[in-house]
Amino acid sequence: MAADVKKLKQRVCEAVDRRAAQLIETADWIHAHPEIGHQEVEASKRLTGMLQSEGIAVEMGTAGMATAFKADLGSASASTRPRVAILAEYDALPGLGHGCGHNLIGTSAVGAGLALKEIAPELGGSIWVLGTPAEESAAPNSGGKVHMVNAGVFEDVDAAIMFHPGTETAITLDRSLAARGFEFYFHGRAAHAAGAPEEGINALDAVVLMYNAISVLRQQVRSDVRIHGIILSGGAAANIIPDYAAIRYRTRADDSDYLAEVVERVVACAEGAARATGCKLEWKEYMPGYENTMPNKVLLDLMTENLRSIGVQVSNERRRSGRGSTDFGNVSRRVPGIEARIAITEVLETPGHSIEFREAAGSDMGRKAMLTAAKGLAMTAVDLLTNPEHLKRAREVFEADKRKR
Repeated sequence: MAADVKKLKQRVCEAVDRRAAQLIETADWIHAHPEIGHQEVEASKRLTGMLQSEGIAVEMGTAGMATAFKADLGSASASTRPRVAILAEYDALPGLGHGCGHNLIGTSAVGAGLALKEIAPELGGSIWVLGTPAEESAAPNSGGKVHMVNAGVFEDVDAAIMFHPGTETAITLDRSLAARGFEFYFHGRAAHAAGAPEEGINALDAVVLMYNAISVLRQQVRSDVRIHGIILSGGAAANIIPDYAAIRYRTRADDSDYLAEVVERVVACAEGAARATGCKLEWKEYMPGYENTMPNKVLLDLMTENLRSIGVQVSNERRRSGRGSTDFGNVSRRVPGIEARIAITEVLETPGHSIEFREAAGSDMGRKAMLTAAKGLAMTAVDLLTNPEHLKRAREVFEADKRKR
């Protein structure tokens, strides 16, 4: 069996290499034509078109999202378990484009799927490639993976794997930050700012007071907490007292329970600002919450070993500190999951969500990382679907982690 598995892995790697030109062309096109969350019409069309061109059945509109998709590779046991899901992201950042490299993520997942299609009948289970829109929290109602979780998509999945570009090649047990997003709307009363200021209720003052209150709050929370925001609206003219102003905040913490406490305090800052200025306050959670990731050690070891077997230097510890948030966290708390980071730049300090990272996502190093990821994802799927013991141990570790955390 070991020799057969080795041969299957070799075949999927060769299949990725044969499709390298097509995969690179697709990644470059998506990079040059960025679309924000839930608007990734052309990106999803190109990715699903590649799958459909090789006879893979694709369902569009998964979990009620127009740009989401589910591709079933259709092995002989496609309707049975176990099932491995390979996750694709392809949304961009507003105003910046692919400053997070999602053009590489979606293409790597499709590359892995196309390679696995060639050997699907020889695997002991089935594979889905899931197109998950709007991972970036900038789009309204973002978090495509959360919507898929809520729709029950992952109830039919036994493991979920994906790749994300980075500044170092590392697969670790580090957790992302849990995150929630809120918008606060202050309603005042307009008046002439010079002729009759006493008749106005200044909504912008309420936003400013809240902003300053949050700045003070940051001193009194744990070091893992992040609270950051932007002013959405602050008035129309300098000589009119603003009757409406709005602000958006993202709140993050190492665990969801403490994050809930922080959220209460953030809301209290808004309520205090409204009371102090005489404004009416309305607020909402504009996106579903992102849970912190729970990386699976069994999947980590498999992905690490597979990448190293094709000559990739992989660390299981990061050199660079700092954590973001991802809707993959919600997936990893429903099924065993792992996200591999592969470097697309040699400059460790390159910030994510930056022009520099965007350029790296369209570079030769980025393209190479995407192809490498496709191979690593496909090889790990081979492991999981040829040896039931891997998934059994992954589930045991998953359940133990849930009890601890």
